[in-house]
Amino acid sequence: MTHAPQIKVPATYMRGGTSKGVFFRLQDLPESAQAPGAARDALLLRVIGSPDPYGKHTDGMGGATSSTSKTVILSRSDRPGHDVDYLFGQVSIDKPFIDWSGNCGNLSAAVGPFAIANGLVDADRIPQDGVATVRIWQANIGKTIVAHVPIVKGQVQETGDFELDGVTFPAAEVQLEFMDPAAEEDGAGGSMFPTGALVDDLEVPGVGTLKATLINAGIPTIFLNARDIGYTGTELQEAINGSDKALAMLETIRAHGAVRMGLIRHVDEAARRQHTPKVAFVAPPAGYVSSSGKPIAAGDIDVLVRAVSMGKLHHAMMGTAAVAIATAAAVPGTLVNLAAGGGERNAVCFGHPSGTLRVGAQAIQKDGEWTVTKAIMSRSARVLMEGWVRVPGDAF
Repeated sequence: MTHAPQIKVPATYMRGGTSKGVFFRLQDLPESAQAPGAARDALLLRVIGSPDPYGKHTDGMGGATSSTSKTVILSRSDRPGHDVDYLFGQVSIDKPFIDWSGNCGNLSAAVGPFAIANGLVDADRIPQDGVATVRIWQANIGKTIVAHVPIVKGQVQETGDFELDGVTFPAAEVQLEFMDPAAEEDGAGGSMFPTGALVDDLEVPGVGTLKATLINAGIPTIFLNARDIGYTGTELQEAINGSDKALAMLETIRAHGAVRMGLIRHVDEAARRQHTPKVAFVAPPAGYVSSSGKPIAAGDIDVLVRAVSMGKLHHAMMGTAAVAIATAAAVPGTLVNLAAGGGERNAVCFGHPSGTLRVGAQAIQKDGEWTVTKAIMSRSARVLMEGWVRVPGDAF
């Protein structure tokens, strides 16, 4: 019996923020994978090494966590005022499934550097020294992201002294602006608060009726009070991820919240929409020790936030969820805003399992509805490896 030989596909393995993934130029993909569909999904699943019943991604480029099972496809943009189109795929670890329903805010930090280094940005837009502004069209959610990428001698500057909790080594700072971040999600009508309320009573069978802020900004997110589900907001990963009961409860909440937000019609559909919405719980400031052993004092933060991604408590904070946090904190009366002390604010420093992060948002109220013009945060990015990934030719 003969088997098809492996093919090789040009690719770059990059870290962006607290995530990493495999980056491709659209033009470099095999022809059958250049359009959305089964062939593309099969190729990317094999690249990552999914589905893996062992949960290790030994036979692929994935890292067997939600933060490291990611793929990105980039191409020159023909959209006016934009340089590059950015499509993100969240790859399931143990199922043959890629979720294309949302963005990855962390990997957004790597899009600008990759685009510059790979000829996707016009040369006349790149200074010899200074900061290049890369205008990104986020194709999953139809939004604009502006990345400010440091440049030295015409090349992307990757090394630096910017420290990001959740990332071991310092690097160069990449500033990101998420423009008009209210997500255009199916069934949500583009509204930042899809139910029309800043706080809802969310009925969850087997759990109870929970106060919840349901928001579409950065990524659809369900915010809860930590105390209402038996937590303090200072938990680290093992406190949640080591409990099947806790994870099942949070997934039940996520499914019912998704229905309430209009993202799905029935809770059974949540299993096919793993990437969105996210579930996060908040609490007023309190001291704790981060996963690296670094003490975080209550006075160092405005609010505590813990978030679940792809069925597990995240080791730090998803970039898109950070946008949701900044946006909700800027709107008086949301659970995030109230946990942070209430009132008007245009920035918040929140505590997460790996440390702290400061994010900002500009919110305005018009005709009784809140909108956010942009959310701002800093990340870093770095090329880890570049060349080709190899995939069995009969895998897609």
